[in-house]
Amino acid sequence: MAKLYFRYGTVGSAKTLNLLAVAHAYQQQDKRVFLIKPRMDTRFGAGVIRSRAGLTRDADLLVDDKSQLELSVLRGYHCVLVDEAQFLTPHVIEQLRQVTRLLDVPVICYGLRTDFRTQLFPGAQRLMELADALEEIKTTCAFCNKKAVFNLKLLGGKPTLAGPTVELGAEEKYLPSCCDCYFSAFQKTHPTEAESPSTL
Repeated sequence: MAKLYFRYGTVGSAKTLNLLAVAHAYQQQDKRVFLIKPRMDTRFGAGVIRSRAGLTRDADLLVDDKSQLELSVLRGYHCVLVDEAQFLTPHVIEQLRQVTRLLDVPVICYGLRTDFRTQLFPGAQRLMELADALEEIKTTCAFCNKKAVFNLKLLGGKPTLAGPTVELGAEEKYLPSCCDCYFSAFQKTHPTEAESPSTL
C-alpha cells in the first residue's frame, strides 16, 4: 500500500518549494502528479500554488470543507501532492488516506503543524494521527540561529495573539520562531500573556 506523508514546518521553511521540486522530479521521469490546494488560500491567485522563492504551478483541484474526492479522477497518477494541508478538514484528510489505500497512490501533504497560538490545526492533527510518515522541514528562527518550532504573528510589527486562527499572510504577518524567542517576544510586549499564549 502507498503511504500518506505529512511534511510539516513553520512559516518560511520552504514547504511549497519542496512540493514544487517533488512535482518537477516526477515529471522529469515522465510520471503524472496531481496537485491539490485549499480553495480558501487565495494569496497568489485562486488556483495557483506559489513558493516564496517565486516558483509557481497551477493546482489541479481546489478543495473546501464539503469536497468529496473522486477516486476515478486520481486513478493513473503516480503521486498526489497537497499544499497548505493544515487548512483541510479532517474529513478531506481521511479521503486522502483512502487514496493511498484504494488506489495505491502516495499522497504527500505539506503544511503547518500549529497556528500562531501554538495550537494544532485540525487538518494537521488528523494528518499526525493518520500519516505513515511525519517529516519535519526545518528552518531557523528569525531572531536567532536555533531551529524554528513556532509561528509568531505580527500586528503593526509587534507580536500578537489577536485575530482569527486562519488569517492569510506572509513575512509581513508571520515569522518562524524558536521556543525561547517566541515567549521572549511576548514577555516584552504582553507580560501577562507570555506564559500561556494558547489561552487566548
